[in-house]
Parts: sequence; C-alpha cells; structure tokens
Amino acid sequence: MRKYSNRLLIAGLLSVTALGGCTSATRGVVNPTPAPAPQISPVFQEEQLGLKRVVAITRFSDETTRANNFLVDNQGNRLGKQASDILASRLTATQKFIMLERDAMADVMKEAKLDGEALEDVGADYIIVGSVSEFGRSNESEVGVFSRNRIQVATATVNVRLVNTRTGEIVYSEEATGKAQSEANQVLGVGQTAGYDTSLDDRAISAAISKLVSNVMENLLDAPWQAYLVGEHNGQWLMTGGKSQGVKAGQQFTVVMPGKLVKNPQTGMNMELPATETATIEVVSFMGSGNNEMSLCKLVSGNINGERLTDYRVREEESAL
Repeated sequence: MRKYSNRLLIAGLLSVTALGGCTSATRGVVNPTPAPAPQISPVFQEEQLGLKRVVAITRFSDETTRANNFLVDNQGNRLGKQASDILASRLTATQKFIMLERDAMADVMKEAKLDGEALEDVGADYIIVGSVSEFGRSNESEVGVFSRNRIQVATATVNVRLVNTRTGEIVYSEEATGKAQSEANQVLGVGQTAGYDTSLDDRAISAAISKLVSNVMENLLDAPWQAYLVGEHNGQWLMTGGKSQGVKAGQQFTVVMPGKLVKNPQTGMNMELPATETATIEVVSFMGSGNNEMSLCKLVSGNINGERLTDYRVREEESAL
C-alpha cells in the first residue's frame, strides 16, 4: 500500500510539472511601460549658431470623443492642456527657443500688476497650434490552460501645425500616434493583478509628443533667424541677442529693410517681397544677461536711419553659414 501511495504521489508531481510547461507564463509579473525615447536628429548634436526663435503655443484642444466626460477640466480641455504642457517643456529643455506663455497670460498679467510693473507684449515669430484628435483605451486578455495575461493599452494621436505669424502661412503640419501598455500575468491563479492604470494615458500622450518634437525643432531652426535694432548708445547700435544665444564678438550681420507684404490673389495668402540690404554691422561687446542680452555693434558699411529702427531686421550673413 505504501509503495502504491508513493507512486501516486510521484505521478501527481510529474503531472503538475508537465502541465506547468504548457502555460504561457511561469510567474506573475507586472511589466513596466517602456520609456519613449525622443527621436532626435543628428543635427541637434552640433552646437547651434544663431539666436533663439521666439515661439508661442496658443491653442491645444481636445477633439476626442472623451472631451465631454470626466477627463476634462472646467474649460473642457484637460487632455489638450496636458499635451501643450509636455510640448512646451520639451522645446524649452532644448535651450534653442524662447517660449512665450499664452495659456496662462491672464495670471501672468495679474501678478505683474501686483508687482507694480506693466507687462510688455512680446510677439512670437511662430505659433504652434494643435489638438489631441484620438484617444482610447483597450483591455486584452491572453488565456492559456493554466495562465491568464491581462494587457492594458492606451493610444493617443496628436496633431500640430506651425504657423508663421508674419504671413499666417502654415509652414509645417504633422500627426503622430503614441502607445503605452502594461501587462499582468497569473499562473494557476497565483501572481499579481493590475487595476486600471491611469498613468498609461499620460504616457501615451508623451510618446506621441516625443515623435513630433524633433521635426518641430528642425522646421523652426530651418527658418532664417533674425534680430532687431532697439537703440543707439555712444555711437554704437544695440542689437537683441548676445553670447548665450550664439552671437560672438567680431561676428558681422546684415541689416535689412523687410519687403512689403502682398496678397497672392490665387491663394489668398500673404507673401513677403524680397528684403533690401541697407548696412553691415559688427559685434563689439555685450550687455545684459540671459534672454535679455544685447550686443553693442559698430557700423561697418551702409546707413541706418535712427528714426526707423523698429522697421529694420538683422540677419546672419550668408558667408557665415
């Protein structure tokens, strides 16, 4: 009888071992969502020469079917604001742009008044508008003989448009989709379980923005940058921008008078006529700090009309490229 019992015990253990090999997982785990890596162009590994572009994100709306449920704030745009904040943070972190606050402008102006100072309006060279056009969640299950895998997936689609504020032309538009997922496995009822993972929503939007950042940066940096003349000091001209923005002592720039804006009757779009070169200036020294840095420049050739300073634009000479 004892030998028979031992044989049954051994047979039972072998059966459990064999059946365990037929399951789709060996132990319960919760798989972390892979961190989305931004797609960075090789050009960004090089030192960027040039003034920072002035950029503002003016509108980022939530156009999804979930815009009418609990995901929205009092203004009905929770997902849109989240996408806007992520994009602004990514662009600011590159230190290649001056980002202007537009979404919370009322709060900024209120604080400026409390401080007794008037907030000056600063115009952006480009504005970014966009939307979260698609957003969804799905739950999938993979069921084995003795195992069960639960997979949660969040998907978000983001659209952005880059608009030239001088002409109103859309110079760049793109759509990107990001996905994030988590997985929980159980074997023979043993393992970890995963509830509703709300962090997947954030990660899906972040993944979509990551795919857009590189191309947005490339299109902003491809456009010729420009600076401005703001005054005269001891016979030298004050130009916006300084060392922290890529300007170097001894560097020469071309002063131009922008061409007029004319309307193309065929497309209805504004187009700028070619600018006229009026002078060449050379950087002598710097003053100020950070984004408020200025360059003191001497006149090398040509003429500058002090009464029309606000009309001039300063651009990098082609020979310096």
